[in-house]
Amino acid sequence: MAIENLTNLDDRVARQDAFWDCAVIDRPVVSITVPKAPLERAYPSKDHATMRERWMDVDYQVERALAYVMNTDYLGDAIPHAMPNLGPEVFSTFFGCELEFGDYTSWSVPSLESWDDLEGVQSSRDNIYWQKIVAMTDALLEVGRGVFYTGITDLQPGSVIASLRDPHRLNLDMIDFPEDVRRLQAYVTDVYKGVYDFFCDKLTAAGQLCCTWAGIVSTKRWYVPSVDFSCMISPKMFEETFLPGVAAECKHYEASVYHLDGPGAIQHLDALLGIEELNAIQWVWGAGQGRATDWMDLYIRCQSAGKGLQIGPVEPDELDTLMDTLRPEGVWLGMSGIGDREEAEAVLRRAAQW
Repeated sequence: MAIENLTNLDDRVARQDAFWDCAVIDRPVVSITVPKAPLERAYPSKDHATMRERWMDVDYQVERALAYVMNTDYLGDAIPHAMPNLGPEVFSTFFGCELEFGDYTSWSVPSLESWDDLEGVQSSRDNIYWQKIVAMTDALLEVGRGVFYTGITDLQPGSVIASLRDPHRLNLDMIDFPEDVRRLQAYVTDVYKGVYDFFCDKLTAAGQLCCTWAGIVSTKRWYVPSVDFSCMISPKMFEETFLPGVAAECKHYEASVYHLDGPGAIQHLDALLGIEELNAIQWVWGAGQGRATDWMDLYIRCQSAGKGLQIGPVEPDELDTLMDTLRPEGVWLGMSGIGDREEAEAVLRRAAQW
């Protein structure tokens, strides 16, 4: 379903803009996508010699993104979008890492062998990964005009040092070389602001809204701070080394939602809730950790601190529990387990009573 064919696009965007302010217009954001059957557009089929070749094939990746959008119904407040993607650690390649590719993701190869080499860690846009992300962004903007919004790629400044060093070595570095770690993190955060502005400005120049992998589409300049490595360190280490960078990110944006990744990261929640400029928490409980409604105490903590909540996947039978316990203001729900438009309409009617 193309943007140009969406009903009530302005209302969908307005609800997502209100989400940042812990406000509600008529109901919370409810994002629903349903696969079309039969397919409207065939997915591309092309032989690649290696996984790397497949991931780096701009035309192939853009065609896959277009096919996915055209084969999906965007219901409720969902808005078609696609993101240039070389995996979650691509930002580390701007500092010297290489990537290895699998079927569904990629991972970095550590490049900082010793802290004696710290001065040699410099960001550069003169590398193949930067060039491919820019090329994919430009191609998606062109193909997506009137069809979908193009998102900013998955940038994670809070994870770059773990990529450069390897998470296991970084654990020891937090004890043995804490000042070096902090100095590098401050440099990465500073570089990141320029990279974010480059891509956000590119989207703005194309006359489109801001979005990325998190599914929110907004008139505000926003993004998703995260430090997945935080589950491996103490609150004190997190607050001394990574929290300043997260706070600096939040101040740089007009809006932000922190990606809280797994039960091991909950120990840092209070520190994150103390960031005045942070608008919301995106809670990802992880496989084998229950369902959305198993974490009601966490949601209550966030709402009590005046923060919004991005929750998903939420199954239809969980909606009543959420509605009975939480305030609707500042809630963004990503629904799952909905098979067709009729089921989607029933969920939207229920959410409208919140």
